[in-house]
Amino acid sequence: MTTPTAQRPPVKISAAGLKKPGVALLQSLFIAFFAMIELVFRHGIGILTGLALIAVVIGGVRFGRSGTAYVCAVTPPLAFAGFILFSIILIDGLHPSRIGLDFIASLASAAPYLILSAAYGWFNFFKSRKN
Repeated sequence: MTTPTAQRPPVKISAAGLKKPGVALLQSLFIAFFAMIELVFRHGIGILTGLALIAVVIGGVRFGRSGTAYVCAVTPPLAFAGFILFSIILIDGLHPSRIGLDFIASLASAAPYLILSAAYGWFNFFKSRKN
């Protein structure tokens, strides 16, 4: 005697692209990679890290799924500041005046790129929220 089998619904494949954690992880890793290269070879933050900041925002907007615009706007400045603070503590040690000075100098050298990437990220977030 045979029993009827229940039909399972077909597997739905969602939209292609990265989810929120994937966008945040890849943005953080790319920023850390390029910042580390620049810290090792130039002993400071400059144009390479700045261009990486702009590229990760554009890449996050391009390769992220719908609904990841907020993560694309928020993650790069936080990841950059966190990595710079961590690497400065590793390089300089726990000297508060030196850490503060190097941290502010690193943020200041990347400020134009941070402003451009944040402006594009937030513009895209508000544009996607409007739709």
